[in-house]
Amino acid sequence: AALTRFANNAIHQNVAHSDNLCSIRVAIEKRTARASTNRLDADSIRRTTADAIALARSSEPDDLLPDLFEPEAVAPLMRFAQATAASTPHSRADMVARAIAVIDEAGQTAAGILSADQTHEWLLNSRGVQLEYAETLARFSVTAMAADSSGWAKASAVDISTMDCVELAAQAMRKARDSAAPREIAPGRYTVILEPAAVLDLVGQIFGDFSATAICEGRSFLAGRIGKLLFGSNITITDDCRHLFQAGAPFDGEGVPRQSLLLVDGGVPKEIAASRRCGTTPTGHGFPLPNEVGEQPLNIVIAGGASSIEQMIRSTERGILVTRLWYIREVDPFEKLMTGMTRDGTFLIEHGEVAGGVRNFRFNQSVVELLNNIELLGPAVRTSGEETYDMVVPAMKAHEFNFTEVTKF
Repeated sequence: AALTRFANNAIHQNVAHSDNLCSIRVAIEKRTARASTNRLDADSIRRTTADAIALARSSEPDDLLPDLFEPEAVAPLMRFAQATAASTPHSRADMVARAIAVIDEAGQTAAGILSADQTHEWLLNSRGVQLEYAETLARFSVTAMAADSSGWAKASAVDISTMDCVELAAQAMRKARDSAAPREIAPGRYTVILEPAAVLDLVGQIFGDFSATAICEGRSFLAGRIGKLLFGSNITITDDCRHLFQAGAPFDGEGVPRQSLLLVDGGVPKEIAASRRCGTTPTGHGFPLPNEVGEQPLNIVIAGGASSIEQMIRSTERGILVTRLWYIREVDPFEKLMTGMTRDGTFLIEHGEVAGGVRNFRFNQSVVELLNNIELLGPAVRTSGEETYDMVVPAMKAHEFNFTEVTKF
């Protein structure tokens, strides 16, 4: 893992970290436990195995614990770009310097990070599972700060050479420039245009509930709602680890091949993630045992539409354009009522045009309600945010979004 960090229009930190991890789980009858080490010599692995055995023998039996998984064929999948793996402090500094220049020339101040990570993973068990996965991932996040406004942009990619850090910096710069001298307008229910990062961080909060374990334990908002119309008919969501814009291994923490799931079909919740321990047919979404969560879909793709953000703006008489959301917290777990704030580029739309920046809002908004109020969808794109993991999501235009108060910035 390598990271270049910048602030005040200058690089101030470059760090790199490399490590090994050997995580060993043992199963003794209906007892299991795991121990880990980053020392890969034989004695350390023996000691770690002995620790796992001792922990398993002292643990309570788990009647639902399945036997170790037996091998099933997994179609090979690697997401490894040599350009990312070969990234150096100098190459990252060059990318960052050119991005900073765009913001500096506009009289603004830049801060952010550029990272380049690589992982190589093997999963093996004593029943013959032998799986391997390699991945690289680069991330660039930039905030542009002006006197009374700010802008932000972020992206990730398997191949660092495909990321246009200069364009991302230009996006952040324009957000800060165009939202200068923000006016204060009254809170209330507005038509809202959520850019993909805002969609990701808000709608992305619900997918831990698409879990057989969560439903069985009564902690999912989908309990009693599977197969019933819950969202708008224009909402279709899949989980697909082999999607072109996705990342992650094609097998789960026990070696089960990941299946593609139709989570929501035309507004109707259909399929859910299941692990071997939850008592239903496993879908390849389980976390390594033992764990308290069970399983979760991690390769979310929300089907998009053909409307650009510009078209959404032109079709809006009065509304709010939101770049991103932050500090999101759950208020009501059954209706998925969330609270949080806008940040780094919030704009008033009047008569089909962006009329200027506005002070940020706090919102209290049900995601269930939001996904019933969607009027237009943009193309689905790989998106990075700050509140959840990367997904493939579209921009969304919705009515009756509930802004409850104006913030102090």
